[in-house]
Amino acid sequence: MRRTVLALKLSLKNLFGHPGRTAVSFLGIVIGITSVILVMSLGDGVKAFVISQVQSFGSDIIWVETKTPKTSKTSTQNATSMVGGSAITTFKLADAEKLAENSNVAAWYAAIMSQQIVKVGSKDKQAIVMGVTEGVIETDEQAKIELGRAFTKDDNDALSQVAIIGSDFRKDFFAPGENPIGQKIKIKGKTFRIVGVLKERGSTGFFNFDQLIHIPLGTLQKKLMGIDYIQMASYKLKNQGEMELTALQLTDKMRDIHQIDNPDDDDFAVTSVSEATSILGGVFDAITVTLIALTSISLIVGGVGIMNVMYVAVTERTFEVGLYKSLGAKNSDIFMMFLFEAIIITILGGLIGLILGIGGTVLGEIIANRFGFNLQFPISVKSFILGFGFSALVGLVFGVQPARKASLLSPAEAMRRE
Repeated sequence: MRRTVLALKLSLKNLFGHPGRTAVSFLGIVIGITSVILVMSLGDGVKAFVISQVQSFGSDIIWVETKTPKTSKTSTQNATSMVGGSAITTFKLADAEKLAENSNVAAWYAAIMSQQIVKVGSKDKQAIVMGVTEGVIETDEQAKIELGRAFTKDDNDALSQVAIIGSDFRKDFFAPGENPIGQKIKIKGKTFRIVGVLKERGSTGFFNFDQLIHIPLGTLQKKLMGIDYIQMASYKLKNQGEMELTALQLTDKMRDIHQIDNPDDDDFAVTSVSEATSILGGVFDAITVTLIALTSISLIVGGVGIMNVMYVAVTERTFEVGLYKSLGAKNSDIFMMFLFEAIIITILGGLIGLILGIGGTVLGEIIANRFGFNLQFPISVKSFILGFGFSALVGLVFGVQPARKASLLSPAEAMRRE
């Protein structure tokens, strides 16, 4: 025990006797641990934020969306088509109405999105225009009317040119305190009358609901786009406990309507909020693990750097090793002394990396909040354990060989070389 303590003291003395070399040695470890902490904290924070935003739609919601056959629900091809233009045109309003006949459906709406140039007076901007049926306010818990009214069935049946604008759109085009109800906007050259303003809602990921403009579904289909299909329908359930059963029933109904026998040929996807959060959680976990693996490369590079520095230290201190051995030090004492040095370097680097990682996480949270994203980046115990664990492991793995080389030096040969 006394020999171990002495080896530790000698290690500390040598490290603090060469502060410049020690600092250079653990630079790679500092960068690696900082990166790991940042990736874990930012990943967990963004994951929690996105999942909470999806859950804000309500835990009793099922979505039916268009999907390219033989692709997964999470395919970017399907996600892009929601805004950029659907590649699947087989989902009709009549299909959504038939699905709504399910006994567990309490409310529903169908929708399609399109990017259009919107003009108010002399100002214009590109905005996402969402055509919806009249059930959107009843179905979507987060879509609330602040001023005016919601759409009616008559608005859709008559292809009325009326609009409900988001709170950010109101701020962009109307003066503070100005009432936009009854005022006119132009979408693709056609005049629409504002009948409602939505309450501020915020963003889901990078999709800002407050910039949306709602118009009747039929109006968007017939007057602006010249189409007869929809992209999605949302269903609010009466009994949340029958979520899985209802999802299966809607899936079977859609396959029956579209005459699909092979599930691989599905041109639609039925997804519940709980399933969506599970899918998103898995995606974010996979991304986080991949990023941690990539950032860990810097730890390996740092470990190689430490090993090289330790080899140089062994060469420089050959006479010192010989002197210790001539005074009775065993091979194990020399081995422990150099191994302790490598481990201490990596632990010091890990500690500094943890501090910088925490600082970077706090800074990231401040920046995100300043840009309007209510994000919190948690720093978990797992991060600390992983950080220190990685540090110690790197020191152990990359410090063994130089320590072994030092311990095997012959006392006489070592002193003669000096």
